[in-house]
Amino acid sequence: MAVAGVMIYGATGCGEPFKQEPGVAEHLSVGAWEPILNLNDPSIRELGSWAVAQYGMHANCRLKFNKVVSGRKQLVAGVTYELFIDASPELVAAGGGGSSTFKAVVYEKAGANSRRLVSFAKASL
Repeated sequence: MAVAGVMIYGATGCGEPFKQEPGVAEHLSVGAWEPILNLNDPSIRELGSWAVAQYGMHANCRLKFNKVVSGRKQLVAGVTYELFIDASPELVAAGGGGSSTFKAVVYEKAGANSRRLVSFAKASL
């Protein structure tokens, strides 16, 4: 399935991973990873919420962002974020419970004010 020129593989429900076309982010694995120390920083919370919303646009799944539970970042001509996000299906979220942890990889290009969801999938910590 193609969305805005990007190939999406397997995005058919909350348990299905989202990954951009192979090769899109291969150049991002050069710098050292650093832990994100303040997970409650508004910019980190917003990034996690954005990743959940982007995934929802490409999958047959609507998730409610709860919080970022851990993460790290890598500086390479921009910043690559690897976030572990607690989220719940929207239908379950209204009644409570049912949350899961998801791993999102987001790339923000330096100085270009652009970001891209590289991958999003269920994860375990």
